[in-house]
Amino acid sequence: MATIDDIPFTTTDGGTASLADYAGKAVLIVNVASRCGLAPQYEKLERLQREYGEEGLVVIGFPSNQFLQELSTNEAIAEYCSTTWGITFPIVDRVRVNGRKEHPLYTELKKTPDASGKAGRVSWNFEKFLVAPDRSVERFRPHTEPDDPRVIAAIEAALAAAAA
Repeated sequence: MATIDDIPFTTTDGGTASLADYAGKAVLIVNVASRCGLAPQYEKLERLQREYGEEGLVVIGFPSNQFLQELSTNEAIAEYCSTTWGITFPIVDRVRVNGRKEHPLYTELKKTPDASGKAGRVSWNFEKFLVAPDRSVERFRPHTEPDDPRVIAAIEAALAAAAA
């Protein structure tokens, strides 16, 4: 039976990766958009990567133009992320997060309910899914900032469980 680790996604250079490449790590998956009013969250996502990366956290940005706020090429997205926010975490190929052509990884992630118990559609850019090393998933809606105490607590719990 296939697991969330087995679902491939495309890297910006055209290669293939999956969560299996991050076995034993906590992965924070975020659908990002360069022209979104929430784009300043990039700075906090990068801070999380720098602060917790050595402990086993990997932030991965999944650009999506589903809400019509993303740049048109991987190169433009990479340049924006690098020059505007100093992003060092992986930004992968653009994906759809909702609808008939949504990426299979998002099909699985969206089964996870948020803190209010609601699963389903990604509501906007910068929705966050924390995939723990045991592959349990926690969901945080777009307006929950990356440095929100609930997000930090979930990251620290996932990293502590992995280290135990």
